[in-house]
Amino acid sequence: MASITLGGNPINTIGDLPKVGAKAPDFQLVKTDLSTVTLADFAGSKVVLNIFPSIDTATCATSVRTFNADASKLANTKVLCISRDLPFAQNRFCGAEGLENVINLSDFKTGSFGKDYGLEIADSAFSGLHSRVVIVLDENGIIKYTEQVAEIANEPNYELALAAL
Repeated sequence: MASITLGGNPINTIGDLPKVGAKAPDFQLVKTDLSTVTLADFAGSKVVLNIFPSIDTATCATSVRTFNADASKLANTKVLCISRDLPFAQNRFCGAEGLENVINLSDFKTGSFGKDYGLEIADSAFSGLHSRVVIVLDENGIIKYTEQVAEIANEPNYELALAAL
């Protein structure tokens, strides 16, 4: 269980992030067109998992914008923006912002992604949502980098995440 903060108040996640060097757990997430995607669909590409509570919060939106700007410069890399938001909300946000270099994925159906990756928030008003996390995978799905952001309102360390690619 990770101890993080929300507005300076301590909260917890249900578990710990997968370890660097381990194979990333498989997942089934929903794209904005309501189709299902799995980790295997990204085999052969480096993957940045940009995970956050909700696209409709300022820091989450900033992380999507920042990774979108960086994604166009990354060779053989996919940036997956993952939350429990409905795919319609993700599509609305990216459409309004003109963001086309990231792939939005939703864990709204079961929340199994957040549970399997140990990053679901266990308590507070955000209980059941994803905590702010960045995970970088190599072309074989091996975890190269993880960051559990200590304060949910803070942005991740984009430079360190991208350097892990």
